[in-house]
Amino acid sequence: MGELERLRKNIDEIDNEILCLLNKRAVTVIDIAHIKRTKRAKFYSPEREKEILERLAALNKGPFPNDTLKVIYREILSASLSLEEPLRVACLGPLATYTHLAALRHFGSAASFLPVESIKGVFDAVDSVTAEFGVVPIENSNEGVISYTLDLFMDYDLKISAEVMLEISHNLLSKSGEKSKIEKVYSFSPATVQCRRWLESNLSGIPIIEATSTARAAELASQDNKAAAIASELAAKIYDLHFVEKNIGDSKHNFTRFLVISKEYTQKTGSDKTSIMFSIKDKPGALHDILSPFKKAKINLTKIESRPSKRKAWEYIFFVDMEGHIEDRKVRKAIDNIKESSLYVKILGSYPHGGML
Repeated sequence: MGELERLRKNIDEIDNEILCLLNKRAVTVIDIAHIKRTKRAKFYSPEREKEILERLAALNKGPFPNDTLKVIYREILSASLSLEEPLRVACLGPLATYTHLAALRHFGSAASFLPVESIKGVFDAVDSVTAEFGVVPIENSNEGVISYTLDLFMDYDLKISAEVMLEISHNLLSKSGEKSKIEKVYSFSPATVQCRRWLESNLSGIPIIEATSTARAAELASQDNKAAAIASELAAKIYDLHFVEKNIGDSKHNFTRFLVISKEYTQKTGSDKTSIMFSIKDKPGALHDILSPFKKAKINLTKIESRPSKRKAWEYIFFVDMEGHIEDRKVRKAIDNIKESSLYVKILGSYPHGGML
């Protein structure tokens, strides 16, 4: 037996061991599911998943890369969860939007994804328990906050249970993959804005037709030999399109933050964020005064946004993200302190820090 054949035989034996261990793990998962049903415990635990991924990354000595290890284990965790209880996740549709891609990266491919037509539809699906979780965009690194998502948190009693940071890579796709055949481009308006310079330099004079999402743009282009679409790599696979040009965004550092919403709070992991919303009395120095308890407690506020309350003229709702979990004594105390001078305070949730995907 030659050296190459011997090494390949070793790989086969290792793969057999991995397969055996995966099935052994699956049997244990099924046993855990029986216990959870008896105790009526929740099946999905983002804090437990974070613990598993971080523990394995810390144990990994290489040469297998940690980033790839996390992707593989995300799929193992997703498949394991499907053995316990199929997980329903609502996201902006049709399939292959960036919201769907963020949901896929967070929950794995074994989850059942329910595409809906709007961000409000995601909130409705979770609120009505049509889905246990929903994924919605909240802000883009170049375009800023998505105000409509913030507004919906005023109207729904839902919690933030996780966040997902996704790198956005816009691609020009078509049935032929040939730029010379393009007579129109379908695009979702935010994608158009983020690719404006490339479009002006490369497709000047070609009409841009607005679509309701990047995935819908890809779907339309798949039905038209003379059209192209700005969409994700996943959309190319799902709608059988070819790349005319990859990564046509004006900024090569384009990230979108997504929130996972549900009806339940997430337990503490030790590396968490908390989001709240509040309104204050209209008087000089009111915002400064209400933020003082956070400064006194040395709590880092990572974001603050304001939106009209739409209930009273010139009344505003403030949205704040901070380091820490609501179970942390100093976080709880600071929030309790601002209640005294607020018209309204709502805790949107505490959840694990999200990593880049």
